[in-house]
Amino acid sequence: MIRSLMIANRGEIAVRIIRTCQEMGLRSVAVFSQADADALHVKMADQAVCIGPPPSAQSYLNQNALLTAAMSTNCDAIHPGVGFLSENAEFAAAVRKSGLIFIGAEPGTIKLLGNKIQAREIACSAGLPITPGSDGPVENIDEAIRIATEIDTPLIVKAAAGGGGRGMRIIRNQVELEENIRIASAEALSFFSDGTIFLERYLENPRHVEIQVLSDGRNEVIYLGERDCTVQKKYQKLLEESPSSAVNDELREIMRKDVLRLFKKLNYAGAATVEFLVEDNKHYFMEVNTRIQVEHPVTELITGVDLIREQILACSEGKMDISQESIAINGYALEARINALTPGTVSDFVPPGGPFVRTDSFLYPGYKVSPHYDSMIAKILVWAPDRKRGLARMSRALRETRIEGIRTNIAEQFILLESPQFRSGHFGSGLYEKLIETE
Repeated sequence: MIRSLMIANRGEIAVRIIRTCQEMGLRSVAVFSQADADALHVKMADQAVCIGPPPSAQSYLNQNALLTAAMSTNCDAIHPGVGFLSENAEFAAAVRKSGLIFIGAEPGTIKLLGNKIQAREIACSAGLPITPGSDGPVENIDEAIRIATEIDTPLIVKAAAGGGGRGMRIIRNQVELEENIRIASAEALSFFSDGTIFLERYLENPRHVEIQVLSDGRNEVIYLGERDCTVQKKYQKLLEESPSSAVNDELREIMRKDVLRLFKKLNYAGAATVEFLVEDNKHYFMEVNTRIQVEHPVTELITGVDLIREQILACSEGKMDISQESIAINGYALEARINALTPGTVSDFVPPGGPFVRTDSFLYPGYKVSPHYDSMIAKILVWAPDRKRGLARMSRALRETRIEGIRTNIAEQFILLESPQFRSGHFGSGLYEKLIETE
């Protein structure tokens, strides 16, 4: 069993991991940039180490600084959190080479699944359905034209190493093909140092559904239900719920079997999420995230499982405290991500309360929201016996929430939450554009 854990991250995920460390009796070590000297995770940890100036490249992405901080504070393991280096195979390998435990997947697995073309091939070999597209990387425009002719438009160009919408372009006719391939490849090269791209059929208004799993790296692969993450703004998730109104029991069982079959091939340890696109009651594999997800508390609310705890146990001891037989999926959960629209000082912060309401945040009155990092400042979650009561509870929770001194997206979340489309459960990935951008 590990005794000391360093969290190579910041914000609400660092706070979240520290809380589990406290419950497990683990010593927690926080890292922080100069901009985060007064951050909540720094105050909560047993020890904190400054790792550099505000820019991420010089602090939270500085692998040498992170490893030095972990070894100088006698840590046994590093948890990468989400974002930053959480899916960086090079960092995972460096952690292990330093004699520390990496709370995440094996470096080879991260590298393999981090390449969308390879992940697509693995999924296909495991019998998972994929959208029509190129069999591998698109090498030239002639090949792209051939593929476009075979599967027809609309198409989407994707970066093999992409994420967050980078290196993605929608193509609605062949006239746009050459220019968009060039732009997508250049963007991928700039952001990921890899300009490799591929083509897929573009689904106009699908649902985005992901399956949460935990695995001990041996024989146990545990299914913990799905999350619907369809409501997004420019590929950034806003509302996440479980169960999904787009998935019936028959499709849910098919997806469950697909995911378990895929992970039996991977010999995977830790937490992971398999993402699908769902349209007309059909599902198509999209990618595997080899880390804990921002929206993991949605699954925690409907299962009662501390995913961070089980992730730590799986990666450090090769076992978990849960089994598939112990998992009972119950009720409905919804998460609203609260984003800062402007940096500045929070003059007041009053999170919502009441029955079955959870807030994951790092805010406090007087905290200065930095322009250097991700804009998400809080996650508000609710649990209820059913979706109707869950939506009513979230409306109440958002009305209670007070964040003063900076602008946030709470008003936008109200528009989405109260819309007839979202309330009905019949909506697609274009909901934000339809409701917000057309106002």
